[in-house]
Amino acid sequence: MNINTLILFTALTVIPLQTIGFVLGKLAIAALGACLLYVILFYGLRSIFRKFESDIALVTLNVSAYPILSIFILVSLKVSFADLDSGDTIGWFDRLLTAGIIVAVSYWLIQLFIQVFVYYLKDYARQTEAMWDNVLLPLLEGVVPFVIFLLGSAFVLQSFGVDLTGIWVTLGGATFIIGFAVKDILANFFSGIVLLIDTPFQFGDILELENGSIGMLRKIGVRVTQLYIFDDRSEVYIPNSVLQGQLITNLSRPIPHHFYALPIEIPPECDLEESQQLMWEIVFAHPDTLGDIDKKLTHIDDFFVVDNLETNFAYKKKVGRQRLLLENDVNLKLEDIEQSLEALMVTIQFAEKGGLNIEEIETIQQEYEDVLQQVGLEVVQRRQNKRIIFELEENESQDTLIGLVREWYRLWLRDPDLRDEDQYILPDEWERKIELLKRRFQRVFQKISNPHREETRLDDYVLDLVKWLRERFKQARSQRQEPKIRMKGTSQYEGFTLIKFTIEFYLDNAKLEDFRRGSRVSSEIYQEVMRHFKESYPPVKP
Repeated sequence: MNINTLILFTALTVIPLQTIGFVLGKLAIAALGACLLYVILFYGLRSIFRKFESDIALVTLNVSAYPILSIFILVSLKVSFADLDSGDTIGWFDRLLTAGIIVAVSYWLIQLFIQVFVYYLKDYARQTEAMWDNVLLPLLEGVVPFVIFLLGSAFVLQSFGVDLTGIWVTLGGATFIIGFAVKDILANFFSGIVLLIDTPFQFGDILELENGSIGMLRKIGVRVTQLYIFDDRSEVYIPNSVLQGQLITNLSRPIPHHFYALPIEIPPECDLEESQQLMWEIVFAHPDTLGDIDKKLTHIDDFFVVDNLETNFAYKKKVGRQRLLLENDVNLKLEDIEQSLEALMVTIQFAEKGGLNIEEIETIQQEYEDVLQQVGLEVVQRRQNKRIIFELEENESQDTLIGLVREWYRLWLRDPDLRDEDQYILPDEWERKIELLKRRFQRVFQKISNPHREETRLDDYVLDLVKWLRERFKQARSQRQEPKIRMKGTSQYEGFTLIKFTIEFYLDNAKLEDFRRGSRVSSEIYQEVMRHFKESYPPVKP
């Protein structure tokens, strides 16, 4: 062997050995990095995240740990073997590594979406009373993972050199044709998405459509909206695109009580002031109209004194009186809770000026626990995932807001005018509110229990809770809801001059009795007014 042949053999032998050594070095570094990453993911971060009040960080770590470790190992292998000769064997191995990375990333994204994003979005929807948790979230839960899987499969095929251009063009053309064929369905679908996300309605709202129909909102679906029409006593399904284009009046906003105006005509020989006072007292006496509860209790026994074969007014008055007394207890308890929360806000605002110390935090927590006792909740300690968590549970005391509300609406169910459907409407409405009440107080409790990151916002959270109690849980009876008697002028009837009045009042709950509660109350008020006028001013023949 001459010298030139020896040099060539040496070069061919030494260079691969150097490359292999370089690759082995990279693999050793990757192995050390994988071990370090394993310790960080499964021991370091896990021990830190367990201390957090919210478990979202720990759940995200549990979902992400193995995918992140797998992706790191696959990327390290791909980088380590990148310097080798790109022969057929190495080329296929590189493609397999690329496909493995795509599969791991796709799996990771799907698990993050389902177990973290969707789960906590459902929890947010429950806390904010959103309507899309039962419709939009299941749709996203089914569609998004499929889209990720489809895109991941396409990238895997491309990594093996498969040309997908023709498939994409064909798929695009088919999508255009299908979209044109089902454009009405798609219009309803996107209208439903808009109504669910930016909804002007809530479950149970009373809506008046353009054609004059009045119904209660049952459900906003992806394609249609379900309404219960009171006049027809039937359910209708309106396409979302049609509903979105209508001018709809929400009779449940800004207050859930419906307004009624009852016309009354009386002869001019009646004493006008006395007649107005009489009508005012009659409206106040009715247990189903709104007004100052103390005044209603004063007048409720003075009217409906005549037995009626169709309606037992004595029993109605008895149940009505008990219901008003219980509602007054609920209102007083709400006032006490709101005042306690406002006092807590003052404590927080005073303490947060110099930063909260341990003693001030304990004072705030104790004040809030006193409020929880008034609501009917107590703090319980549980063990979850080897860590201690604190949750709120109902206590057994009846002299609390939750206990009084339940006693109040259960007594309301004894109203003889209620129908079978109302036995489900009232409990469903108030149990929903009680559940939301517990979640609202639970959320503020979590903020107060761990205030270090948001100590300057604690008073804002308490203020939001007070606003929700006043506006969404139960609105107090306001001055503008008091019955009013208004003179509207005169009218001529068969040679007689009559003075026109309008009795204006608010109803306690328009949803009951198939939305005919207002008609029934108006009829009873009119009957009682006419009875008194007939006794005081008997008709005179012309």
